[in-house]
Amino acid sequence: MFPQLTGFLDLGVLLLRVMVGVLVITSGWNHLKDPEARSKSIGMSKSVTIFLGAAEVLGGLGLIFGVLTQLAALGVILIMLGAMQKKIFAWHIGFWGENAYGWHYELMIILMNVVIVTTNGGRFVLMK
Repeated sequence: MFPQLTGFLDLGVLLLRVMVGVLVITSGWNHLKDPEARSKSIGMSKSVTIFLGAAEVLGGLGLIFGVLTQLAALGVILIMLGAMQKKIFAWHIGFWGENAYGWHYELMIILMNVVIVTTNGGRFVLMK
């Protein structure tokens, strides 16, 4: 219907990368600022919590700046799949969540990263 809008594909992918990167960095930062408390709340060891936080921050930075964008997006997908697995099978939380946040958030992040992976992050990247 609006073929002229396809000329803005790379800008759209850049904005998507920035948004996903900011979300992932803030999540990772929450793991890193108090890993002891966070590890207890997610039911993982402190070292795993620190690893996940660092991976989220680095993946988010990779997405924002376009550095190894596909690898960063794939890494974030793996982290979100792990979070979904924990919510669905360990905590028995539904899609929307009853008493806690559901796993719809992780699914949206996964699908956004699928777009980033399949477009190779668009043209506006620092390093492919």
